[in-house]
Amino acid sequence: MDFPTIIRYAWLAYDSTRPIKRISDISAMVSTNHVYKIRLEDGHNIIAKLSYFGTYDNFVEDHQIINVLGNNLPVRYENFLSRALMKGNQLFFHRFQNDIIDAWVVFFRPIKIKKKLPRRLDLPHIEKLAKEFAGFHKSCHLVRHTLPNTSKNMTTDINLLLEEVDDRFPKYKDQIKEQCEIFLNNTHRINVRGFDKIPVFVDWNIGNFSVNGSGKFYSRWDYDWFRMSSRIVDFYFISRIVSNVGDRTVFTYNVETMMEDRFIHFLKAYHAIYPLTRPEVEFIKEAYRFFLLNYVIREGNYFFRSAIAEQLQHDALTHHFKTIDERFKVGKLLKALDL
Repeated sequence: MDFPTIIRYAWLAYDSTRPIKRISDISAMVSTNHVYKIRLEDGHNIIAKLSYFGTYDNFVEDHQIINVLGNNLPVRYENFLSRALMKGNQLFFHRFQNDIIDAWVVFFRPIKIKKKLPRRLDLPHIEKLAKEFAGFHKSCHLVRHTLPNTSKNMTTDINLLLEEVDDRFPKYKDQIKEQCEIFLNNTHRINVRGFDKIPVFVDWNIGNFSVNGSGKFYSRWDYDWFRMSSRIVDFYFISRIVSNVGDRTVFTYNVETMMEDRFIHFLKAYHAIYPLTRPEVEFIKEAYRFFLLNYVIREGNYFFRSAIAEQLQHDALTHHFKTIDERFKVGKLLKALDL
C-alpha cells in the first residue's frame, strides 16, 4: 500500500491550504501501525498516525478519551500526552477504504522528548518510577468521572476471542478456551467488576515515554493499547521495565518478571503512596493472562509484524500459558506488601 499517499489525502481533507513539503516514515518496526513526520511548506511539523489495527470505531473512541484526559489531568501533566488535532469542535479522523484495506489517520502535534530511561534500571530509578506511576494513576483516578464512556471491557474482548478461536486457532482451540474460562472464573471470584476503571496505556516499554532530569514523567506517546480498565493492567509492562535483564530488542512475554525482587521493590514503593488492595494484587496474574489472550493471541496477527506475532503466539501457546499458575506466586507479593 502507498501509505504516504493516504496521508496526503488525509491532510488535504484536514487543511488543503497548507501544502506538504515532505513526509518521513518514523515508524517503530514492531507493529503494523505507521507513523509519519509531515513537514509543511510553512515550516511547521505534524505527526500522522495511520492504523488498520482493531476497528475504526474503537480507534476514534480511544483517541477521544485520551484527548479529554490530556485536557483534564492536573497541571503537572498538562504537556504529558500528545494532543490530536481538531477541526472545528471535533477531533479530526480520516478513513480510507478500498478493496484491499480499511485504514484511518489521525494527526498529532509533535511532542517534546527529554530523557529515556536506561535499558536496565538501578534501585533508585525503580523507586522514582514507582512514585511516578503512583502519582499518575492517582491523577487518572481523580478525573475518571469526566471522561467519555468506553464500549469495551475485558469480558467483551475475551468473548470475541471465543467466537473466533475455532477458525483461527484450531490446533490450540481447547487450550485457549480453557485459559479464557480460567480468566473469567477468576475475575468473577476476585470481583474485578468492582474495581475502579481509569485510563491505562498497557504498553509501557521504555521507548514509549520520556522523563525529565529528575526522573519525573515528561512525555508519553504510542496509544495503541489504551483502554479504560483497572490500574493493575499497567503492571505487567512495569515489571518488564524494572526486570533484571532490562529492555531487550529480542523479547518474549514471560511471567517471571513479576516474581523478581526488583518488581517487589517497585510494588512496595508504589504501595506506600497509592496503596493496593489484596484483590488487586491477586488480579495481577489474571491481568497478565488477559494480556496474553487479548494482545498476543486475539490481536497479535493484526498488531505485530507477522514474524514477531508468530513467535510471540508460539511462546504463549507452548510455554507461557502452562507456567502462569506454576510460577506466579501471589503469596510472595501479598507478604511483601503486608496484605
